Amino acid sequence: MKIKTKLTYSIGSLLLIIILLGLFSVRYISNIKRDTENILADNYNSVKYAQQMQEALNNFHQDTTSLKNFKMSMKLQEKNITEPYEKQITEDLVKKFNTFAKEQSETNFIDLSQSINNIILLNTTSIYHKSEIAKLRANTAMIWIIVLATISAILAMLMLLLFPKSFNRPIKELTDGIIEVSKQNYDNRLKFDEKSEFGQVAESFNSMAEQLATFRKSSLAKIIATKRYLETIIDSIDEPIICLDNNKIVLFANNAATTILNITHEKIINQSALDISLNNDLLRRLIRGMDPDFTKDEPLKIYSNNKESYFQVSYAKTSNTGTVIILSNITKFKELDNAKTNFISIISHELKTPISAIMMSLKLLEDKRIGEMNQEQAELTQSIHESSDRLLSITSELLKMTQVETGKLQLNPKVTKPIELINYAINATRVLAEKFGCNIEIEYPEKLPKLFIDSEKIAWVITNLLSNAIHYSEENARIIVGARQVDKTIEIYVKDFGKGIDPRYHQSIFDRYFRVPGTKVQGSGLGLAISKDFVEAHGGTMRVESEVGKGSTFIASINIP
Repeated sequence: MKIKTKLTYSIGSLLLIIILLGLFSVRYISNIKRDTENILADNYNSVKYAQQMQEALNNFHQDTTSLKNFKMSMKLQEKNITEPYEKQITEDLVKKFNTFAKEQSETNFIDLSQSINNIILLNTTSIYHKSEIAKLRANTAMIWIIVLATISAILAMLMLLLFPKSFNRPIKELTDGIIEVSKQNYDNRLKFDEKSEFGQVAESFNSMAEQLATFRKSSLAKIIATKRYLETIIDSIDEPIICLDNNKIVLFANNAATTILNITHEKIINQSALDISLNNDLLRRLIRGMDPDFTKDEPLKIYSNNKESYFQVSYAKTSNTGTVIILSNITKFKELDNAKTNFISIISHELKTPISAIMMSLKLLEDKRIGEMNQEQAELTQSIHESSDRLLSITSELLKMTQVETGKLQLNPKVTKPIELINYAINATRVLAEKFGCNIEIEYPEKLPKLFIDSEKIAWVITNLLSNAIHYSEENARIIVGARQVDKTIEIYVKDFGKGIDPRYHQSIFDRYFRVPGTKVQGSGLGLAISKDFVEAHGGTMRVESEVGKGSTFIASINIP
């Protein structure tokens, strides 16, 4: 039987019982209501009229209107005859009243009172019998209501117990079948009655499983061939490649990877990388690099093939939550970079000597003791002097850059007040500021903690920032240099009110040799990069806050000791 048919029969039966229960309840409640209304309308009024007649009879000697009231109540009683024998009793009452009205004796009084009591007794007895009947009907109704409610509850309980099983069994079989297919068990089949709702679903499922099994058998050889083809390609790549699944099991590693790890294929494939890494420092370093919080910028130096080699490690997530580790050999680029750094260092050192000789010669030329120069000669010497200063500044920056790149940057820290660094920078750029007519303002709080830093290098940073602010400001511009405490750091800043820097270049301006497009001021593009390296060597940070048209603020943050 279909689930729909079961539901129709069960819910229909339950609905029928509920309707019968409702109709039965309405009928019995209506009967009880009618009986109650009859008691109130018939018997209760008769008792009330009789009591009024008795009261009037008792007040006969005190109230002259008592007979009139008695007659009114008696006439109402004559119109309210509802019980058997009540008519005879009422007629007897009328006869005895007439007798009493003619002769108001003690005997007639007693007979009249007895007739009134007879009416009261008849109606009270009737009220009792009707109440008993109503009670009996109420009990009967309660029994039937309980019976029908019990039948409804039993039917509902049966539905509650049977229907979930009827639903759950085919759904569970279907779910189990889907799970088996997901495990690539394509031989599993579902068996349902063709007439049931799940018959068509089972037929479609079995057809799908059969097609999957056929497809798997037909394409398995192709998949294996493709796998071997890909493994051959990967093994031919000179870059070491290692693939791990989400449980850190090694799925494959090409020849370059096994060579650099100094391990055979048999000891690494389908093995736990965590277990292997216990005795393999390089693999342990590669696994540690999978942590998102691990710094991966620095290249990996590995001693391989009797020489030092450098590799840049990259991690790629696969669709099945595995990870591919690729080691790109950058040894040639590293050697070229070192050669470039050494070349710049040598050239910078070699250039300083002739530059110093040129500047010494300029000083001799400017000495008036060897003769006066005309206007044109003075202008030429001034131009040579400025070019020499700029060339000396560039060579100094190149030397500092090579110190950072080769790791030869040495810090000589000492306790220093931030105001001393600011004053040094202002004095170093005083001539330049006067040349451009810039007004330099100092913002410095009354109390500021001292710093434990290499004062020469941080002073160079502030000088460089202040020099840039002067060059990129209009004539007679305002420049602010100051320091402030923010939490556990000291921020030394230089603020100008020039044309500002586009937010797109806020990160790039700290790169070496970078120049903001459209900049007319000459420079090497190394000053900010070296400043950033100097500050970071102290564990601090460099940043810029700038908007186009609103000037720029360069901030060096250094931790308080």
